[in-house]
Amino acid sequence: MPRGVLPSRFLILYGSQKGQAQSIAEQLADQAAEHGFEADVSCLSQADKYNLEKEHNPVVFVVSTTGDGEPPDTALKFVRSIKKKSLPRDHFSHLHYGLLALGDTNYTDFCNCGKTIDRRLQELGANHFYETGLADDGTGLEVVLDPWIDGLWDALKKIFAKMPASDLIRSISLSDGHQLVAAQEKLESTARSLKLLDISDVDAGKFKPESETESLDAETPLEASLNRSIAPLSQSSLSIPALPPSYLEVCFGDVPTGEEEAHVVARGFHAVPISRAVRLTRDDAVKPAILLELDIKNENVSYQPGDAFDLLCPNRETEVEDLLHRLSLRDKKNHSVHLQLLKTTKKKGARVPPYITEKCTLQYLLTWCLEIRSIPKKAFLRSLVDCTQQAQEKRRLQELCSREGAADYDRFVRKPSVCILDLLRAFPSCTPPLSLLIEHLPKLQPRAYSAASSSLRHPGKVHIVFSVVRFPACAEHPERTGLCTGWLADRVSTIIEPYGTKQASRESVDYAALPKVHISPRLNNTFRLPSDPTVPMVMVGPGSGVAPFVGFLQQREKERERNQDGAFGETWLFFGCRHKDRDFIFREELERFAEDKTLSRLKVCFSRAEPDRSGSEAEPKYVQHNLLLHAEHVARVLLKENGRLYVCGDAKNMAKDVNDTLMEIIGAGLQVDKLESMKTVAKLREEKRYLQDIWS
Repeated sequence: MPRGVLPSRFLILYGSQKGQAQSIAEQLADQAAEHGFEADVSCLSQADKYNLEKEHNPVVFVVSTTGDGEPPDTALKFVRSIKKKSLPRDHFSHLHYGLLALGDTNYTDFCNCGKTIDRRLQELGANHFYETGLADDGTGLEVVLDPWIDGLWDALKKIFAKMPASDLIRSISLSDGHQLVAAQEKLESTARSLKLLDISDVDAGKFKPESETESLDAETPLEASLNRSIAPLSQSSLSIPALPPSYLEVCFGDVPTGEEEAHVVARGFHAVPISRAVRLTRDDAVKPAILLELDIKNENVSYQPGDAFDLLCPNRETEVEDLLHRLSLRDKKNHSVHLQLLKTTKKKGARVPPYITEKCTLQYLLTWCLEIRSIPKKAFLRSLVDCTQQAQEKRRLQELCSREGAADYDRFVRKPSVCILDLLRAFPSCTPPLSLLIEHLPKLQPRAYSAASSSLRHPGKVHIVFSVVRFPACAEHPERTGLCTGWLADRVSTIIEPYGTKQASRESVDYAALPKVHISPRLNNTFRLPSDPTVPMVMVGPGSGVAPFVGFLQQREKERERNQDGAFGETWLFFGCRHKDRDFIFREELERFAEDKTLSRLKVCFSRAEPDRSGSEAEPKYVQHNLLLHAEHVARVLLKENGRLYVCGDAKNMAKDVNDTLMEIIGAGLQVDKLESMKTVAKLREEKRYLQDIWS
């Protein structure tokens, strides 16, 4: 770089729901200087910090998608602003941009937010300087993410080479020429010192096996594992990511006084008692389902059927204790934690995580603030390398975060859902400081549960349904249950009522003795009953996916009681489970809805039912098969009667299969090809007549 020339400046804008896009944006900013660039990072919601209408330097967008193909909360206002029809077609003709969209192919509208922004920017005259990347969390973001980032730097160099000198001058942000010269001299001095090093094996981030490592295994292991590799990877040069800059300093204070859980309530969550817990499935059901009744009458909480509740659960006490022991911090667990930024940090936009309560105890921090079960990203693994003493362990961590080790990362880290505690067990010589965990572990996220009730039927109460998720033991981690579902099951173990118990609320309850949970309503303004009760609807909800529809039907039943002469639209429910006698949840209530005509049609199928030996036509196994059997009626409701289709449940299989079936039904109903069916389905989504509440 010639003396007096500043690094070329570009802008990074991110839209993030749970921190993934933000983390990648900050990673790009950290790497920019290594490639001769200067990056400014802003959230799309921080409109006062950027102005795309006057931005002549390249812009990189990193955006995720949430919910039913919706923009994350931080990008919602931006998306609305660029969708204004009054904007001229050349509004962004000066803009050069690249875009990385994050999504999950388990969901139908894969990367929809990124695609929407990309399409709209193009319509307003903006130009790509780099191809759009669509990263899939369903198969591993790094599959697309790593090569996309690698190619970004060359694309930036090319666009800057093409930019007029007047635009390049705009990128100069230092106001003092003496600072410029001093900075350049420092760079040149560093470059001269690097020439004294033998860096032939470190070019472009490539690392060969250390000689100490090469001699450790006289016999090559037959099979790779989390902490062991085999040839050819064990003998390869590695391209590992740059070391993320540290930015936090941790100090311990005195032991504080007061109730720690008060912090949780102060963050917008309501502590409510579990007034009832009922087992909805037989003891031999494959996926036990439990209904919880939460008492919300003393809290300022309201909801509509179709809404969900965020439930904040703590990390498991045993795992927190194990982590404290592994970090050699058990004696500090009741001491307050003080965080501040390192004065020497090189991380752009560094800040103390706002979700960590000031002066909370270490035990509280690890219990309520950090997602210690999260899958470590490659940047985290790279940071752990420098905290590892044993050479073979160090090498293996380098492999797992390298480009060459992508398959091993996927196989031994991502797919088995390895967490930091699993890594520390597998790599005993790795001793990271607490600050590193706080820098890399994301915020502990609440888990969302659909309301399975109507406040008209159960005033002052809300019902939720969950199945305990189980992760069997494997080579990478011991057997464990889902963080929230396992915790909830433990909370109600002493009060749970057996299968077959009637679900009427009890009259008298000792509320002081009941377990409590922390909840916050998550309003869903689209996944709700039609405002016009005459609109017909089709509901598809196998397993616990039926929960919101129970709330719908309770609400509709009460509305019919209040307005007996009113007109109400046709209602269909497609439900499915494994066994009729084991896990047909809400059976009595659903059959009652069908009897009193609140539910026009109840269509149920059982995937593990014994085959019919009479020779008659086989019964449908899954909800999509039942939809096809009634294709004519479904098509009529959606295409002729302006009805709605609601789908709730598993995104990975069921939701995809239902979507494919819907396209088949529409194709047959309209006698059009697959492309036209896809367009019709897309239109139903746009009109909010095809709505999903799905999870992976």
